[in-house]
Amino acid sequence: MLLYFLIIIPALFILFLVFSYGQERQYRRKPFYRLSDVGWQHCAPPADARRAYSVALLGDVGAVATDGSDPVLRMLAAWQETAGADAMTIFLGDNLYPIGLPPVGHPYRATAEKRLDLLLQQLQQYPGRGIFLGGNHDWNKGRKNGFAQLQLQENYVNEHGGKNIRYLPAHGCPGPVTIQLAEGLLLLVINTQWWVQKGERPLGEAYGCPYNHIEEFYVALNQVLRQNAHQRILVAAHHPLYSNALHGGKFTIKQHLFPLTTANKRFLIPLPVFGSLYPFYRKLFGAHEDMSHRRYKKMRKRLLRIFHRYSNIIYVAGHDHNLQHFEVRHNHYIVSGSGSKTAFVKKGGKATFTLEQLGFFVLDYYSNGQVWLETRVAAEGGDAAGTVVFRKELTSILRPAAVPQNQPA
Repeated sequence: MLLYFLIIIPALFILFLVFSYGQERQYRRKPFYRLSDVGWQHCAPPADARRAYSVALLGDVGAVATDGSDPVLRMLAAWQETAGADAMTIFLGDNLYPIGLPPVGHPYRATAEKRLDLLLQQLQQYPGRGIFLGGNHDWNKGRKNGFAQLQLQENYVNEHGGKNIRYLPAHGCPGPVTIQLAEGLLLLVINTQWWVQKGERPLGEAYGCPYNHIEEFYVALNQVLRQNAHQRILVAAHHPLYSNALHGGKFTIKQHLFPLTTANKRFLIPLPVFGSLYPFYRKLFGAHEDMSHRRYKKMRKRLLRIFHRYSNIIYVAGHDHNLQHFEVRHNHYIVSGSGSKTAFVKKGGKATFTLEQLGFFVLDYYSNGQVWLETRVAAEGGDAAGTVVFRKELTSILRPAAVPQNQPA
């Protein structure tokens, strides 16, 4: 019996890990499509449809190359050439790794400025608009002095960006901030880092925020959604509400066997069994940036409770370094976080599409009311425009304009 436990059980466990690792290797960096979306290549907007507005959605661009060779920025430039003035680029947070824009004199300051200047130049060279959101890295990785560091980046963008470039929500407030992009298409921006930030969190008139208690945010959000039930609403934030990746509690077999590689890819120290403790902790309790953390969990629950009342919402975020699309209760949830890094994403589950590859999503809104989502990734052949690997019409149910009324959020 003792031999059984000491030899056979560990052997079966190792075989299971090897088999699971082989399964992961088969779909790593390959697109996953829900069965009903396998034939996406045959789907396209009507030939006579006029595009009214286009939005490029890029998350986690904080490690882009600054020597002109970055494939994502080259793809963005190619999109900008065809997008025209009726277009917007949204950087979904984590604009500067590792700690946002530090104070003058800090060792990372020069590199951060160079990278931020490059992003601003990328927006200034086309007639469309640009928006920056703050992510956990822009808030100094969520540390207690994160708000002060966020203000440095916001002020820099406002001073050097120009009239068509904004940092939203202003002053680090939670939001929501709305912008009418086109007739029938409304942008709504939320600062989700506010909920998970460890230190100072701006709220009230002293910070330039419109209300004094976070409950007023939920009331305002619900009111905006109710009053605009007749429009398509694009909600931009940093933290996803659905994810098949790290922050959603999904880990690779390698991360169970070599848990130290999460901190550094070179730390290939095998820690079987003990190595699973860290992934299980992240899955069950989580760091501040994980869905399982109590603050994140509470924010997600409240937001979804409101969003589930409607069926005209497209929620887009970054945070996880991959590309994902989910369709839940007639609403669409997108993760576009592979602007400069890639990381494992699990296939299946509630996802309709997943991919671990550098790239971003483009949202095209047409005058006939259709909204099309397109996924562009860096092409192996070096084509600056990249390769389209997924396309889908984002259907929703629009309702007549609602009469404002008080409803608990």
